Amino acid sequence: MARAIQIAGAWLGAAWLALPLPAGAQALRSYAIVGDAIPDRLTTTPGDAVRGRALVVERSSTCILCHNGPFPEVRFQGDLAPNLAGSGSRWSEGQLRLRLVDAAHLNAATIMPSYYRVDGLDRVGPSWRGKPILSAEQIEDIVAYLASLRD
Repeated sequence: MARAIQIAGAWLGAAWLALPLPAGAQALRSYAIVGDAIPDRLTTTPGDAVRGRALVVERSSTCILCHNGPFPEVRFQGDLAPNLAGSGSRWSEGQLRLRLVDAAHLNAATIMPSYYRVDGLDRVGPSWRGKPILSAEQIEDIVAYLASLRD
């Protein structure tokens, strides 16, 4: 039993260290939620799908820990959340954006982090308080990539 607790503790510690660094103390850009989406980009320029894919498959962004998808080079993809293949066919860019910014807005019981929301969060480590996990640019890059997944 003690060995199992030790192993579980090691896994939790590794998962904590794998989390991305906060996006910084920069001011959050305002956004408006309309229905089940954030229709307007958080940035003035479109996201870059190549950078977005790199963020999705990078373990420190945590996407790949819960999701799987069309990433044949990535071993040990998650199975706790929806497969990302075909995301662009299932959701609009605005719907994808809201899921990244604040998935809890759509499902209060979700385990998906709010990657761009900072207010109203209870269980946040001191070094993360008041800071988004991803920057507005990173959110837009991931949206661009996920929207490109049509099959």
